[in-house]
Amino acid sequence: MTEALYVCPECGKEAILASSDPVPDCCGEKMKSRPLPFCRTAPNPEMARSDREDAPCDDGTGPRKS
Repeated sequence: MTEALYVCPECGKEAILASSDPVPDCCGEKMKSRPLPFCRTAPNPEMARSDREDAPCDDGTGPRKS
């Protein structure tokens, strides 16, 4: 399933819907389509930090390479 992000140009409300769904209405007009934000978590689960969503995947606190 592909998702699409819609943003209301009047109030800024956001909605994430399936791309096959019709464009939603808000504040009396159609919402504008925006690209989804990029994924900030590495594809490898061992590299992701699960305790903080917006923390970097590698913060440099591991052992140094000699």
